[in-house]
This record gives sequence, structure tokens and C-alpha cells, in this order.
Amino acid sequence: MQIIMKNRIKERRAKLGITQEDLAEKAGVRRETIVFLEQGKYNPSLVLAHNVAKALKAKIDDIFEFE
Repeated sequence: MQIIMKNRIKERRAKLGITQEDLAEKAGVRRETIVFLEQGKYNPSLVLAHNVAKALKAKIDDIFEFE
């Protein structure tokens, strides 16, 4: 069974008015990583999920969702 992870990064980022580049800098990754996360092509490590959620001023569970 494959676990599918959805996220609300793009939605939350837009709400805060920050760019992918801004989010990448705050999370300590390259912009391409944010692009892949938003597209659902990359599942983050727990540390990265934490850093992204913190940069988006949210909890991990508010950003990432498992199906």
C-alpha cells in the first residue's frame, strides 16, 4: 500500500503573501524543493516538514495531510 501525502503549502504561502523563494530561504532549502513539495512530487523528511510548517507559521498537521 502506498501512502499519499497532500499538502497546503501553496495555499498557505499565498495567504501569507510570500514567494517560493522566500519560503525556501526560511526553510533552508532551494526553491526547486518547494516547487516539488507543492506539486506533490517530493515527500519531505520530518525535519523539512517542520521547517516548512514553521516558516508558514503553522503546525505540521495543518500543512501536510496523509491519505
